[in-house]
Amino acid sequence: MSNAPRPPLDVLIRRIDPELPLPAYAQPGDAGADLRTTVDAELAPGERVVLPTGVAIALPDGYAAFVHPRSGLAARCGVALVNAPGTVDAGYRGEIKVIVVNLDPREGVSFRRGDRIAQLVVQQVEKARFHEVAELPGSARAEGGFGSTGGHAAV
Repeated sequence: MSNAPRPPLDVLIRRIDPELPLPAYAQPGDAGADLRTTVDAELAPGERVVLPTGVAIALPDGYAAFVHPRSGLAARCGVALVNAPGTVDAGYRGEIKVIVVNLDPREGVSFRRGDRIAQLVVQQVEKARFHEVAELPGSARAEGGFGSTGGHAAV
């Protein structure tokens, strides 16, 4: 088995806002390509907004893109994505938009046109075929969920 890196996947992209750079990876080895906003926005504490990115993509069948938050915005400003990760299906051809929310209880946050607001991770995805059954096979975990394995002092 070779450890050689796979060649990059070719993704068609349409630039809706020609003045902003295309999504790009900030560092070698990064999983997410930075998405930028095309507009200025001010978010009060608890407020959310849909920010356009100025790009649309065409993914090959068997792939999807996932819009993830940027850790720096989360840590410094309390900014999160409402539906993280957002899913861009292979058949979607519209502009990628990002739903951001300001979770800081006291401070507002400002976005300026061109700011990096999220990251786009492209992944190969499996198509499932669902088979209805009366009973599922057993497992060690069974129906345990929502923290049933511990890991936090409150559990």
